Parts: sequence; structure tokens; C-alpha cells
Amino acid sequence: FPSQLKSQTPGSAEELRCLQVLNQQPEGSSLEELSGSQGCLKLASTIKTYVATVTENMIRKSAVKEAWRSYFNTSEGQPPPKIVGKPSAHLTLRPQSLAQDGRSQRFGNLSQSCRHAITHWGHSSLHSHVQNMTYRAGRLRVEQPGKYYVYSQIYFRYRGAGRDSGPQLVQCIQWQPAHSPPVLLLKGVGTKCWAPEADYGLHALYQGGLFELKAGDELFVSVSSLAIDSNDAAASYFGAFRLDL
Repeated sequence: FPSQLKSQTPGSAEELRCLQVLNQQPEGSSLEELSGSQGCLKLASTIKTYVATVTENMIRKSAVKEAWRSYFNTSEGQPPPKIVGKPSAHLTLRPQSLAQDGRSQRFGNLSQSCRHAITHWGHSSLHSHVQNMTYRAGRLRVEQPGKYYVYSQIYFRYRGAGRDSGPQLVQCIQWQPAHSPPVLLLKGVGTKCWAPEADYGLHALYQGGLFELKAGDELFVSVSSLAIDSNDAAASYFGAFRLDL
């Protein structure tokens, strides 16, 4: 800016005189009132242009900052806010596919007594929820490390005949660390003998335990038989929650 002033006026004395004249101008006066002095008119025009440029730049920067602020305050521009509360999940059983032995292979090499992995759980209903954990295709994934109480109950509704009327019903909770085969955490077994004239044999198995889990670990349930009552959300369920110990 000083170089601009220097190019517009012949000397510092003339510049000072013009600035004094401009300073004495009443508020709201126009540049035409300086027409008697071409040097002062040029100086005033230069000052006006400079002020306009600075003001425009300030407005532009302010608009850019406001646009960025508005962008990052939207749900698309910032990470989703952390849900307040400890990691927890409670899943309720949904109808299973009876022909899923082949698909169970993606759950690893499971023992014969617990060869059926349960792949369908309800996770967003009146009876179920997932908070600060992740559910996908039968697996519950831990996102935050810590000590977790893991539990499950399966309500078997077994229809047997003759010698098969007293089957061994097994429920397993499997733990699968990242990039590792599943490990059996809990196993519940029930052997029941029902009256020959009974249409169904009903039996509920519950188990739970406390385990140290890491981020990325996954949990799932497998059973010996898919003869399960899947119509009662209060009877068959699977879940976990972190304890601060």
C-alpha cells in the first residue's frame, strides 16, 4: 500500500497534506468534493480501493470459515457422536435355516456336539439392542476392550420319538479372536427324558461368565440341534455387557 501511495503522489509532504484534507472531510462526503486537487483525489481513490479490497478479503475468509463450520457440524461432515453408555448388547432369537450345515463352515471347525452356529438374531426391536458393539450375521463384535459378562439362553423345543425322545441338548458360546479359530468359552448340556405321549420336549439352557475381551474379538452361539422355539423373544437370547472392574 505505501508503494501505491508513492506512485500516486509526488512526495511525502503532498501525501501528508492530502491526508490532512481527507481527515477534515465531514462524514458521508463524496470524492467529488476533492475535485479541486487531483493529487488528493487520486490518493483518496487509492485508499478507497485498498479498503474495499481488504474488506472483501475479510468477508471472503469469514464466509469460508462459516461454510467449513457449517459442514463439520452436519452428520456427514463429522464422525458420529459417541453414544453415552457402556458397551452392551441383548439379541433375541429369530427363525433359523434348518439346512445350514455347509454355511456353518464360515464359523470355523465346530465340535459335533455344537455344530450348528446360530446365524439369525434380532438386534433392533423392543426386546433387543446393540450399543457400542457391532452385530453382523450371527456374530457380536467387541469394539472396546475390557471385562465382559457374556450370556445366552436357548429354549429347545425338541420333537422326538422312541429312543430319540431323550436327546442330549447342548449350547455353546464361542469366542473368536481376530484372525484366529473359535475358542469354546461356555458349554451347557441338558439330557432330558420326556413321556412317550408328549408332543414336544421343552428345555431351556442358560449360561454366563466373565471374560477379558479385546477390540475385534467376536462372539457367537452354536447348538447341537436347531429344534428351537424361535417365536418367543423372552425365551432364547444372547448378549454381553462390559463391567468396569
